[in-house]
Amino acid sequence: MAERFIETSGVELCTEAFGDPGDPPVLLIMGIGGSMLWWDDEFCRMLADGGRHVIRYDHRDTGRSVTSEPGRPDYTGGDLVNDAVGVLDAYRVGSADVVGVSMGGALAQLVALDFPDRVTSLVLISTSFAVGDGRELPPPADRFARHEARVDWTDAESVVEYLVDYSRVLAGEGRWFDEPAIRDLAGREVARARDFSAARNHELLGDDGRTRTPVSSIAAPALVIHGTDDPMFPLAHGEALAEEIPRARLLALDGAGHGVERDDWETIAGAVLEHTARA
Repeated sequence: MAERFIETSGVELCTEAFGDPGDPPVLLIMGIGGSMLWWDDEFCRMLADGGRHVIRYDHRDTGRSVTSEPGRPDYTGGDLVNDAVGVLDAYRVGSADVVGVSMGGALAQLVALDFPDRVTSLVLISTSFAVGDGRELPPPADRFARHEARVDWTDAESVVEYLVDYSRVLAGEGRWFDEPAIRDLAGREVARARDFSAARNHELLGDDGRTRTPVSSIAAPALVIHGTDDPMFPLAHGEALAEEIPRARLLALDGAGHGVERDDWETIAGAVLEHTARA
């Protein structure tokens, strides 16, 4: 297992794969501002041990991938969609089971809409509609809405503290928060990045201007996984998404917050393996 740099659309992205390249491929897409490290090594190995070739990668402006000047991203959300397909091209993968969390779940939906022949199945974790359907869905929980970011983006220690604090807000309130593990991850995230302050650029991305069909036109088999205590996207977001995508199934994780929490790794990995085997 080693990092591999690829080139797509004229930019360099850092990627990493787990498992046998001859096994069915699974592409993991992380959320806003997060590098591939947030797909934990152990979680990736669970999927690889289940007979999958797992590919993860750093988005632009995260990890060791190309970075733009902080505050001035020179790409759009559509470029991030194309990047996912570019990773598949670099690994010579025709189609893959695509797993996305949070913003990565929205990107996965857009890959399925824009490049349907590249998606064998979808797993959408802690996310909401990538293309609006007119539904009125509940706003973020109070603890998320009230959260104030106190961070100096020029100071590594301040960014680590911010990432730990933010992760605590996103976690299920009834769950044990493993601060030492999150602090270690945040430290590695900051130390590994070309420019850790550039991750904020994801919050500034504009629409690529494409006209897309609604998510109800997604043909790939879909599994929606959502925590019942998700403070960013309350459970109703996952329920609505599962209702709108034809033949989608919903797995609600009792007490889970936003993201892929350590307590749920075995459950999520098992569900992904089962779902992709069906596909």
